[in-house]
Amino acid sequence: MFASACVIFHVMMDNGIVQVTLSKPDGIVTGIRYNGIDNLLEIRNEESNRGLNGKYCRYWDLVWSSATTGTTGTFDVIKGTSFTVIMQNDEQVELSFTRIWDPSQEGQLVPLNIDKRFARRFIMLRGCSGFYSYAIYEHLKDWPAFQLAETRIAFKLRKDKYTNSLNFLYIGKRNKIMCTVAPLRVICVAFWIEKSFHYMAMADNRQRYMPLPDDRLPPRGQALAYPEAVLLVNPVEPEFKGEVDDKYQYSCDNKDSKVHGWICTEPPVGFWLITPSQEFRSGGPFKQNLTSHVGPTTLAVFLSAHYSGEDLVSKFAVGEEWKKVFGPVFMYVNSAYEGNDPLSLWEDAKLQMVKEVQSWPYSFPASEDFPKSRQRGNVRGRLLIQDRYVSDDYVSINGAYVGLAPPGDVGSWQRECKDYQFWTTTDEDGYFCINGVRTGDYNLNASVPGFIGDYHYDVVMTITSGCDIDMGDLVYKPPRDGPTLWEIGIPDRSAAEFYVPDPNPKYINKLFVNHPDRFRQYGLWERYSELYSDQDLVYTVGVSDYSKDWFFAQVTRKKDDNKYQGTTWQIKFKLENVDKTGSYKLRVALASANYSELQVWVNDPKANRPLFTSGMIGKDNSIARHGIHGLYWLYNVDVPSSRLVEGDNIIYLTQPRSTTGPFQGIMYDYLRLEGPPSPSSR
Repeated sequence: MFASACVIFHVMMDNGIVQVTLSKPDGIVTGIRYNGIDNLLEIRNEESNRGLNGKYCRYWDLVWSSATTGTTGTFDVIKGTSFTVIMQNDEQVELSFTRIWDPSQEGQLVPLNIDKRFARRFIMLRGCSGFYSYAIYEHLKDWPAFQLAETRIAFKLRKDKYTNSLNFLYIGKRNKIMCTVAPLRVICVAFWIEKSFHYMAMADNRQRYMPLPDDRLPPRGQALAYPEAVLLVNPVEPEFKGEVDDKYQYSCDNKDSKVHGWICTEPPVGFWLITPSQEFRSGGPFKQNLTSHVGPTTLAVFLSAHYSGEDLVSKFAVGEEWKKVFGPVFMYVNSAYEGNDPLSLWEDAKLQMVKEVQSWPYSFPASEDFPKSRQRGNVRGRLLIQDRYVSDDYVSINGAYVGLAPPGDVGSWQRECKDYQFWTTTDEDGYFCINGVRTGDYNLNASVPGFIGDYHYDVVMTITSGCDIDMGDLVYKPPRDGPTLWEIGIPDRSAAEFYVPDPNPKYINKLFVNHPDRFRQYGLWERYSELYSDQDLVYTVGVSDYSKDWFFAQVTRKKDDNKYQGTTWQIKFKLENVDKTGSYKLRVALASANYSELQVWVNDPKANRPLFTSGMIGKDNSIARHGIHGLYWLYNVDVPSSRLVEGDNIIYLTQPRSTTGPFQGIMYDYLRLEGPPSPSSR
């Protein structure tokens, strides 16, 4: 078989352990040779048509638009137009692939400078089993407005044991190769190769052998309610028959997404993407992003609208100056001796992740836009809680999230998507230390498990090079007016503690059967209509158990004509006495909202208007994407004592919107009814 070949220029980094080949000046990784495997990346397609959906095996990409709204836009595989060796010595090499924006490209390319400011860089340390990558994006004065919905690094690894083409000549003991290389043409025949990545790992309890991408395509796969979810009806490997594959089932919070990747079992080789810091990711520690999924694909997502919607799309005005460094992240490869357990590679990858985290901020990046440790600052202090209805004393909380984010209002950090954030957790005594903070202005924020709302230190802090700021004792007084009359759930920004039903047996992922993350099963929203076919959920305080009787999401109900309708949930409770001199307070914390509305009615669901309405809120689509939480919302509803009666009372929670289908709805985090404040505190 003959195949014509075009001339493609390459540059190669080789430290004696890993050999990485990149196209020049594009800056696309076309080959990773390691441990006797000629290329860890998918090699079936031609070099100019590789990878995900016919694109590349490895690339930086982004989604941008000239519009001012929405989460979609033009998909751009970022190709450099010039190449520079930034550093080359006995210790390391750093390469830059740059692209310069010109006004003549307006409307065709994203208006980001890609010379020295938007650099495609790959760093390879001697003796290091892997390579690093980071990029610098810059928008200059007088450049046009645009919005950036997503940017990431993507890899697609080898998937097949059988292939009919090859890109690199390598003879190993398991390869049967017949190949002749001639000028301008390559003569190849098919060969058998025992090198493929079929086992994925992203957490100790979230790892498994994965289906093939072929299984997702008709007729082997059947698309479900949205394209990402596919029922495997005739997979190549029969063990996956009847399962649902959906990349969103493997999403992860930023705070937990530090290492994930794939294992090839013969020979035992691992490919891992390690993110040592979250400072360059948008949305804070609870923002969810994609990780690895069928492909075999692995991603480093820096900015996306997943689990948030348009709130996490970066919007830039005309002339708005902006520069940001994304990364570095580390592409780590490891291997085990023949006969050893390949899963030991996951344990080794976790150890390497710890080393990378401890090395942050890195000292080797050559760009002046990446400040070294001595150029950064540190902030420390102690966070205490004061809730007089819980304790008369200040209380320290272990594991509270404390972070620095650009100046804004209370809770604005979860929607921040242009600059840097720096987060840590408190120890058992409430102490925290945030190290390696880039210079600039910040507000200090905190989210405390067990308490609603957000702590916000509204005095702007200026971080300078080498500073060490001691904040002393900081006291968070969470929202509270009066004593708790009743509460439902746990205030932790998640709906995971509520009732998550078993999935329809026709639509399961075996990994999440009897799993703590059982909410990641497909189609759970449909179970509501089955469980509550005649009337909506009714919860009786003091009788019901929220882990069994409070459905994890207030979704729409499917009707016989395949249309949907809004739902109204009831909370029944008794009051022995009603204080007519004060006002009651209903606290409603939401873990997610998607094109929905929360209406609150008290004892009269047919009143002219609800006591409270949120209006239409949310576009995070967490219900469909198995997220159990999206953006956090907190509503504090005044309940006049005149609305309450001694004896039986009912609060009605209505989500009336249903025009777009099954995914309109809300997830509750926590609800609490407070009585009037005590006379001494009024």
